[in-house]
Amino acid sequence: MTTRVFLVRHGETEWNATRRYQGHHDVPLSPAGVRQAEMLALRLAGEGLVAVYSSDLSRALETARAIARSHGIRVVQLKELREIDVGEWEGMSFDEVRRARPADAAMWLEDTVNNPIPGGESYARLRDRVVPRVMGLVRDHPDASFCVVSHAGPVKMILCDALGTGPEFRHRIDLMNAALSAIEYSSERPPRVLFMNDTCHLRHLT
Repeated sequence: MTTRVFLVRHGETEWNATRRYQGHHDVPLSPAGVRQAEMLALRLAGEGLVAVYSSDLSRALETARAIARSHGIRVVQLKELREIDVGEWEGMSFDEVRRARPADAAMWLEDTVNNPIPGGESYARLRDRVVPRVMGLVRDHPDASFCVVSHAGPVKMILCDALGTGPEFRHRIDLMNAALSAIEYSSERPPRVLFMNDTCHLRHLT
C-alpha cells in the first residue's frame, strides 16, 4: 500500500503580507492569494486526487475549492486542520508581542513546543490534533493520492512527523504561502518526504 499526500499551505492573506498572527481568526485570501490558489489548481490538475481535505477557515477553504474544482470533487472540511490557536496574540506581529507583552513572550520562548501561547494552544497540542487525523486519512485512502490544504503550523507538524522529528524542528522548515509539499506513505517502509515548500507554480506571478 502506497499513499501520496500533497500538503498545501493556503494562499496569501493581507495579514500574511503584514506578518500578523492569524490563528483561528477567519481572514480571507487577498487578491494575490486568489491568484496563487488558481496556480496551485493548475499544478495539481493532473495528479488524480481522490479527495481534498481542508481546514474550515476561509483562507484554506478558498484555496482548497480551487484545487477540488479541477478534479470535479467537493472539499471535505476538517476543524482539526485549523491553524494553531494564537489566543491573545491574534492580529499582532511578534515584534508587537515582544513590546506589549514581554513577560508572555519570554515565557513562551522558554519552551515553544510545550508552553501554550497565552489564551491559545501549544505546538505539542497542535501536533496531537493534526497528525493523528491525517494518519487516519492515509489509512482511508490506500494506493491513492489526496490533498490536505491547511496552514503553516499544521503542515509543518505533518512534515516533522514524517521526518521523524519533533515540533521543535519546525523552525528549520520554510513554508511560503501557496507552497506545495508531498509525502509518500507505504506499508513497507517509513514515510518519505518527496519535496517541501515548492513554489515553482507561482513563478509567473508578480
